[in-house]
Amino acid sequence: MQLKDWKSFELAKLHIDPVTVLIGTNASGKSNALDALSFLNRIANGAMLTAALQGDSGMLALRGGVEWAARKPGNVFSLNATIRTEDTTDYEYNVECMVSDNRCDLVAEHLTRIKYRLDKQGARKSEAGRIKLYRTDVCTNDSPTIVARLYNEKQGTPRQLGRGHTVLFQLVGQKLRQEIQDGVAALSNALRGIFILDPIPSHMRGYALLSEKLEPDASNIAGVIAALPDDKKEEIERTLTRYASRLPERDIRRVYAETVGKFNTDAMLYCEEHWRDAGEQQTIDARGMSDGTLRFLAILTALLTRPSGSLLVVEEIDNGLHPSRATLMLEMLMDVGSRRGVDVLVTTHNPALLDAMGMEMVPFIAVAHRDPTSGFSVLTLLEDINNLPKLLAHGPVGRISSQGMIEKTLEQQATEVRS
Repeated sequence: MQLKDWKSFELAKLHIDPVTVLIGTNASGKSNALDALSFLNRIANGAMLTAALQGDSGMLALRGGVEWAARKPGNVFSLNATIRTEDTTDYEYNVECMVSDNRCDLVAEHLTRIKYRLDKQGARKSEAGRIKLYRTDVCTNDSPTIVARLYNEKQGTPRQLGRGHTVLFQLVGQKLRQEIQDGVAALSNALRGIFILDPIPSHMRGYALLSEKLEPDASNIAGVIAALPDDKKEEIERTLTRYASRLPERDIRRVYAETVGKFNTDAMLYCEEHWRDAGEQQTIDARGMSDGTLRFLAILTALLTRPSGSLLVVEEIDNGLHPSRATLMLEMLMDVGSRRGVDVLVTTHNPALLDAMGMEMVPFIAVAHRDPTSGFSVLTLLEDINNLPKLLAHGPVGRISSQGMIEKTLEQQATEVRS
């Protein structure tokens, strides 16, 4: 994903891998990068551009709303996302927007399909060709509509559309040429598959209606688990139990959800405990579980219930988790995410979690930081730091991060580039 003039970013790229870790100090731009993903998800789901920023009756505003969406002093921003659907095909999407008078309008948008050749081992060899499935004509700032040119092997079939929504959303469900329809479907599914999870333990302790989808605050975790078909429910409960039994809080032997009430339309989350095999088994519900346990179960439930090919985003993933269980959290993210085909993007300040990653995770760690001269947010892959071997000689990633050594090295690197 590329961010241009988005909030505190002038120009930056965020690479998404099966597990991506974003680190950085407060006010470095981590949350602004996650907000870009949230914005893409909202507009793909049909939110108007203005509502995707400032919120509405059913959707919270992004931080800063409309006013702070574009980097000051400008009023235009663009986001670019590249989606890989198979070994031979990528879809590159770009949306450019203008904010003024407390509203957001479309300025330009395009979707390009890129095909690749494969070598004998099945790896990408070279680009075989690209076609612009749709693009937009230039329009005046006061125009209520914009013309999209749909691919027809010539100059493009014109279609006049509104500027309050993306072209992508307005094309969904329309009769289109097959190449365009495939691209629109692939991109829409990918962006709709972004799930921003912010578990709030206090919201998870009550009864929850049976549900098909987990809420962003995980308030309906019990309802989601209890509503699953019996075989799927048992499988997920076994996985929850396997990981939860390794948490330090109590000796957890079973985690499960069960319907309650006369009509069985609500559910509660339970766990069965022993304490060092002494005394009788106790059953407690979510009201008696620790914040750390509930957050852990919410993240794991999200991993187990998100569709394959989706992206799970968790900010400050280790909140409430004991540092000694950082390795368990990392193991869970990598093993369950890989097995189910769910990519994971997390932010963290926890030195223990960073130390648990080891050298093999270095290529998947990105650092959000501020340019020392301009003050713009920058995203730098940890492996792209010039003096990384020398830096790591001082200790593991968690240690050098907590001591501020990464930011100091990046500041020195920026100074050297300018001089």
